[in-house]
Amino acid sequence: METAFQIALVVFSALLTLLVLMHKGKGGGLSDMFGGGMQSSVGGSSVAERNLDRITVVVGLMWAAIVVVLGLLMKS
Repeated sequence: METAFQIALVVFSALLTLLVLMHKGKGGGLSDMFGGGMQSSVGGSSVAERNLDRITVVVGLMWAAIVVVLGLLMKS
């Protein structure tokens, strides 16, 4: 059972990393340095971006839950 949660943690970690990297840059950070500041959105966030935000939050919460469960399994 512990092995299954460890595998799930690796999968969710990779998925969460990819989802975070898919987001648009919001400020003058590294995204502007690589050309992210060239585009400007006039109307706010699109439906696709809002869905990406929701999916990222859900995957992040599931990742946190797996970390807690794995910690409890390893403790006992």
